[in-house]
Amino acid sequence: MQPGMDHLDALEAQSIYIFREAFARLKKLALLWSLGKDSNVMIWLARKAFFGRVPFPALHVDTQKKFPEMYAFRDHYSKEWGLDLKVDHCPPVEAIDPTLPPAARSAARKTEGLKLALNKYGFDGLIAGIRRDEEATRAKERVFSPRGLEGGWDVRDQPPEFWDQFNASPPPGAHLRIHPILHWTEADIWAYTKRENIPIIPLYLAKDGKRYRSLGDADITFPVPSTASTIDEILIELEGTKIPERAGRALDHETEDAFERLRVAGYL
Repeated sequence: MQPGMDHLDALEAQSIYIFREAFARLKKLALLWSLGKDSNVMIWLARKAFFGRVPFPALHVDTQKKFPEMYAFRDHYSKEWGLDLKVDHCPPVEAIDPTLPPAARSAARKTEGLKLALNKYGFDGLIAGIRRDEEATRAKERVFSPRGLEGGWDVRDQPPEFWDQFNASPPPGAHLRIHPILHWTEADIWAYTKRENIPIIPLYLAKDGKRYRSLGDADITFPVPSTASTIDEILIELEGTKIPERAGRALDHETEDAFERLRVAGYL
């Protein structure tokens, strides 16, 4: 950490470095915009990294099952932030592996939709807003993560990353996933959102004793008990809670290997 920098400054600087490395070393990038708090922080960081504009598309792989508040946020801020927004829809659930548990099968629509978008646009790099502290499988990720020809992820074949030296060469015919906020925590996201005054979706704030900590499809995402109606209250709540961030995601309550199966197949 440089003298005069605080914790959030250091996180921001590292993420901006990752954005600029990806932009300099890959030919055709896109930022995956899920509309949630993490990907909104990513867009904010990208705008800082490139002096107020995002120089690559923001890709929303749309299940068409998000909350109305999420679509309203997307439509408003894609214009306000001057994004090159690309919206691609996912295939129907009937086209997805029927051996998956119900919520995992629904979530897998995003994986198949992303594969279709990759074939359509030919991106060699996809910037995604995952964090290591979210889920055990994501803790195994790299900042620059190579994917196979079908978008698959091989946890046993990940490149070493020492001293901020990244392998930014995608496999022939495949692509890299770039994770600029992999080193952030949920509390970091909220503290940075507060400091920067980044807009948020109101569903994150408590109403009638409940709020959403993680946002996904409306039919497989549920609120958790909470009285935190401001970001300051969220930060205080996070200091004492033992409830996992993804407790409201039905996917995370299915069979133990369901999430890992999705990740291996290319899920975010």
